[in-house]
Amino acid sequence: MTDFRALHRPGDPFILANAWDVGSARMLVALGAQAIGTSSAGYAFTRGLPDGGRIGREEQIAHAADLADHVSVPVSADLEDGFGPEPADCAATVELAAMAGLAGCCIEDVAPDGTPYSFEASVARMDAAAKAARRARHDFVFCARTDGVMHGTYDLEEAIRRLRAFEEVGVDVLYCPMPGSMDDLKRITAATSAPVNALVAGPWTRNGLAEFAEAGVARVSLGSSLARATQKLIRDAGQEMFDAGDFGRLGGIGGREVDALLKQGSD
Repeated sequence: MTDFRALHRPGDPFILANAWDVGSARMLVALGAQAIGTSSAGYAFTRGLPDGGRIGREEQIAHAADLADHVSVPVSADLEDGFGPEPADCAATVELAAMAGLAGCCIEDVAPDGTPYSFEASVARMDAAAKAARRARHDFVFCARTDGVMHGTYDLEEAIRRLRAFEEVGVDVLYCPMPGSMDDLKRITAATSAPVNALVAGPWTRNGLAEFAEAGVARVSLGSSLARATQKLIRDAGQEMFDAGDFGRLGGIGGREVDALLKQGSD
């Protein structure tokens, strides 16, 4: 299997392709994904729940492990805020993820309602998670997220302050989703030494991989973008079918091609 840590090369990013079920994971691997990430939002959609529907820790890890059992590339899990406010909660989450055979995971510095944990609490939580990652029996890549910028609850300066502190306690990968601009992303990579993850969502989908490379990132993840694109197709096709009797959007790829990709993605 590919060495997940070795994929993280600043200035030469790989795409962490976020899937939401075994089929989507296998398709992405067949199309070239070197690693798969889960998406808490994408998986919630499959359960008929909204983003932030708060699926429990055991189920999220089991979902990620199911993907890992069915593809031949590393799988990293989106594990929200570590499923609890305390450092011990984050440590337990990482320990369970490692025991499930995952290659890594990420944890946010905000509570489920979007409220950021304090700076001191956030550092303690990421410290505990990083220590748990180092105790794993196999190499486990832990990514710490600063989600306050995306939620509008703190600014870029605070995000950088947190990322630097997370790096100091031994976090492997740093991640500030949606920092505002490519210049802001460059400020993050310039201010830190650990590999940086960037999210491709919303307006960031207009940037190509080469631009993220020039910004110095090591990993580009999709988050729920591909899952939302799939939901958009369902919405658009459904509206045209039920409002106008138009089936024009149903011309998908052939079943044999799907079958071949699913098989290729499992090899």
